[in-house]
Amino acid sequence: MAGYKISVIKGDGIGPEIVDATLKVLEKLQDKLGLKFNFIFAEAGDECFKKTGCALPKETIDIVKNSDACLKGPVGETAMDTIVVLRQMFDLYVNLRPVKCYSPMDCIKRDIDFVIVRENTEDLYKGFEFQLNDIAIALRVITKRASQRIAEQAFKLAELRNRKRSVVCVHKANVMRKTCGLFVEACREVALKYKNIKFSEMYVDAAAMNIIRKPEDFDVILTMNMFGDILSDEAAQLIGGLGMAPSANIGDNLAIFEPVHGSAPDIAGKGIANPISMILSAKMMLEWLANTRNDPLCNKGAILIENAVRKTLEKGIKTIDLGGSSKTRDFTFALINELTNA
Repeated sequence: MAGYKISVIKGDGIGPEIVDATLKVLEKLQDKLGLKFNFIFAEAGDECFKKTGCALPKETIDIVKNSDACLKGPVGETAMDTIVVLRQMFDLYVNLRPVKCYSPMDCIKRDIDFVIVRENTEDLYKGFEFQLNDIAIALRVITKRASQRIAEQAFKLAELRNRKRSVVCVHKANVMRKTCGLFVEACREVALKYKNIKFSEMYVDAAAMNIIRKPEDFDVILTMNMFGDILSDEAAQLIGGLGMAPSANIGDNLAIFEPVHGSAPDIAGKGIANPISMILSAKMMLEWLANTRNDPLCNKGAILIENAVRKTLEKGIKTIDLGGSSKTRDFTFALINELTNA
């Protein structure tokens, strides 16, 4: 088996700590399952900018382009120049952000299990901004093509999950009649093809409220770039915080997996960072490889990781942000022990 070529960007702040923890988990899976990963390291982010004057060097772009998948740690102030650029450059139009309560966690409700499917290449995050004297202007770009293809992904995911089999389109078309209006019309058109999936709509302010009030009602949330970014951070607080929130940026031929949270420079180097969001992002990577490469070993690895996370938490081994006292290395060691015994 030639193995999977995985590009690795450690990022800034706590990035190197949680990425190293995740690589140890993947190395254990190599030993246990016979999977093979070839890790190719690349630089991007604040520290890279300080050293080279460029937050995303061409060498890094080439490494990511030529890999089977990419694991990326959080970056700091240069996020717009790194991950946003990579999303648009490689047309990683699907951003998946699962929100799931693991039973040992202090969640608002136990039966929380939904996914935010966020369009990842358009909206205000295009970065089309300019200033005229004392007036600043941002252009919001929404296209029918991008809206339809992200809607397709949301409905396919609802079928695959086979949970509540529902998709709710979140928008604000009563105010932003053209941009949100185009998005929701495209979603309605796609919904007509999926008669077996319940389709509904919700204004983004109502969605923000209902995510707190009745999170168990959601299955798949379909929305635009900025709304999805904001709602996913809110939703993470339902399940223990951003340390529990993984994500995937997926295109037709490439995917980048990263935690939802930032680089947390205030705790960098203290050894107390929660690695779960990064580890669960690697789990999502294995699921994607299993689906795109038809590899049952990757699927087994993803299941093993999720079970190991749950069992480690059940034993009361939690980092400080989760109300525990374990350090990054303690949690990682305990999780690897669960994998060993699985």
